[in-house]
Amino acid sequence: MEKSEEKHPLIDVWNSYRALQKNGNTILKKPPVEQIVGEMFGIGNYYYYVLNLSDSTLTGHNKNILNLHGFKKFPEHLKQIIDLIHPDDISFVLNAERIVIEKIIEIGKEFQLYLKPSYCFRMKTTKGNYELFHHQAIHTMEDHEGNLIQSINIHTNIQHITKENPYTVLLTGISPRTDFIQIKADPSSSSYFSTENDLTRRETEVLSLIAKGYSGKEISVMLILSEHTVRTHRRNILHKTQCRNSKELVKKAFDLGLI
Repeated sequence: MEKSEEKHPLIDVWNSYRALQKNGNTILKKPPVEQIVGEMFGIGNYYYYVLNLSDSTLTGHNKNILNLHGFKKFPEHLKQIIDLIHPDDISFVLNAERIVIEKIIEIGKEFQLYLKPSYCFRMKTTKGNYELFHHQAIHTMEDHEGNLIQSINIHTNIQHITKENPYTVLLTGISPRTDFIQIKADPSSSSYFSTENDLTRRETEVLSLIAKGYSGKEISVMLILSEHTVRTHRRNILHKTQCRNSKELVKKAFDLGLI
């Protein structure tokens, strides 16, 4: 039974959907976190932790969480993370989680391990102020009934890139899935709507990889394109977004809710 002092608002959201019912007796093993995270997050200071959705406990922390938020020891429960979120952003976070769950159910729960949600919110830092963080959740484990019971959450400080929250929820597919769903959410209510940008799907993929720090050569290998084609996509992206360089492209990617 969960202790009352460890209650957090996301529990009510998760429990309202049968697709995420949990088995509290499940014993979880620590996943290969370093292998999963890899070199994906070179855009700012980041940390990760393993979230057990059965009881909201945390394990497998990256040590940066101590420096970024001033913890004396690793947080043991998700409520300690929720308490860092700016009070004005809590309603958006709850809405974002509802959107993610509804979209996963719509696509099919059998694909939930291949769907990565992300969105932004402000968190209190060691300095005592609130800065913008980018949240990503990699779903890593199901129980024997196919219910999601574990994820790796990654938080990246993007205050140096942008201070404006786009209030966009992004659900992207992990290979072999190719989903790319953008949802614009009202930060003060439960309303939301799908959104589009002027970039093509391939340009959006290229922009996302540029924002994550990959070189043109690396992008060409990852997307199986020639380096010339990647340069052409980059040139078109710069023109469409009215950006002058990669630094402005990274900010634009967050502003558009593309990563």
